[in-house]
Amino acid sequence: MELRILVDNNTYIDQYYFGEPAVSYYIEDGDVRLLLDTGYSDIVLKNAELMKIDLGKLTHIAISHGHNDHTRGLKFLAEKQDISQVELLAHPDCFLPKYCDEEYIGAPYPEKEIGEIVHYHPCREPYWITEKLLFLGEIPRTNDFEAKQPIGIQKRTGAGNMKRSSEGVSDEPDYVMDDTALAYQTKDGLFIITGCSHSGICNIISYAKKVCGEERVLGVLGGFHLFEINEQTQKTIDWLEGCNIKQFYPCHCVSLPVKAEMMKRLPVTEVGVGMRLTIE
Repeated sequence: MELRILVDNNTYIDQYYFGEPAVSYYIEDGDVRLLLDTGYSDIVLKNAELMKIDLGKLTHIAISHGHNDHTRGLKFLAEKQDISQVELLAHPDCFLPKYCDEEYIGAPYPEKEIGEIVHYHPCREPYWITEKLLFLGEIPRTNDFEAKQPIGIQKRTGAGNMKRSSEGVSDEPDYVMDDTALAYQTKDGLFIITGCSHSGICNIISYAKKVCGEERVLGVLGGFHLFEINEQTQKTIDWLEGCNIKQFYPCHCVSLPVKAEMMKRLPVTEVGVGMRLTIE
């Protein structure tokens, strides 16, 4: 598998790509050409062009969750490319309207429109994209220190247990149950690729191990949604240290203080737009 970082908060020194607080990774595995997330703006297109990546050859798009820093680039991609035959994998809740402090933070298209733009494949369960590359689907929340607080609200049409408007749309706390990740099977263990890990990076790793029947983890790349040196961060580092993972690539929603704390105990590598990994 070949992986390139197309969009991230960070850009490397002396590599002249565009950065933004968002995520998009380009992955090739056999005949599959896949984007995990699409970033926030059109820089996914600009960086792909600079890296000589032809997004017109995409076969798949996987969405880690429905926030706009991971999905809004779909709008610019669809304006530039015909992606009607591209298979898009996402949790069924991914395209629900999402708000935080009354600001819209969801995807650029509702579910009723996304199927007109791509070949939409709503996917709650694990789904094998290739023989080695797995879309994990909904992540069980199994530990006691992750994914406890909602991020704003989401709006759901039909039956609901929260406040209902006259139009039959209910507002519910958004625990980002649509959050998911990819896992790649290598001869040396799993390589896990995340967007934001709203479901908890430890929960994601536990579930990937269970679904794949593999205890070894070669590496983890992506956002871990950790910003402060608090109890959750310390418990997360404790848990990760016990996994004997060979390499960590924290990016996007991991603060500098948390990266520094991780580096005291974990093998951490800097990530930036343009990074290339070959994983066998």
